[in-house]
Amino acid sequence: MKKIKGIIFDLDGVIVFTDKFHYLAWKDMADSINTYFDETINNRLRGVSRMASLEIILEKYKGKPLSQEEKEALAEKKNTLYREYLKTMTPNDVTQEVRDTLTELRRRGYKLSIGSSSKNAKFILERVDLTSYFDAISDGTNITKSKPDPEVFLKGAEFLGLRPEECAVVEDAYAGIDAAKDGGMLGVAIGDATNYRRSDYCLTTFSDLLKLFK
Repeated sequence: MKKIKGIIFDLDGVIVFTDKFHYLAWKDMADSINTYFDETINNRLRGVSRMASLEIILEKYKGKPLSQEEKEALAEKKNTLYREYLKTMTPNDVTQEVRDTLTELRRRGYKLSIGSSSKNAKFILERVDLTSYFDAISDGTNITKSKPDPEVFLKGAEFLGLRPEECAVVEDAYAGIDAAKDGGMLGVAIGDATNYRRSDYCLTTFSDLLKLFK
């Protein structure tokens, strides 16, 4: 662990939990085109880009063929709905455990970054008053490929001024662990990703990071 100088965090499912907002926004969008959508389908969208998520939802679509422009409009409609739901978030949506752990990791000298495929990452961090906890933010606005491609984490390492092998990634999704490992980084799993064989370390709770990174 001595070589690790930076820790890159996925946002949704690790720092905050906005799954319910994603689900509601996609459901509203799917209902608008009379397309079946449920939580099982929603689970397939985790860690997947907005347009790729839309294509998964459209597997159930039975209407007239959609042009690329129409698809982009639907994706934007979902994002507009999602951002409206996000406006209800407050600093209370982040646990004290998360805040205390991030504060202590910074005190110990680690550089911290967000590595999220979401284009709403900065907006979410502002809503929950977490922006100042991170030295860098790599998100959907600065990448062209979504996880499991490692681009978002490689950019995060670059923004921190570190080499990939000097970084650990904290993820709750298989695709995120794949991205970390394929990018040459340590993969630290929390939540659903703790069942994944490619994970280097598994956390029971967020504060377990303090046992790993001393």
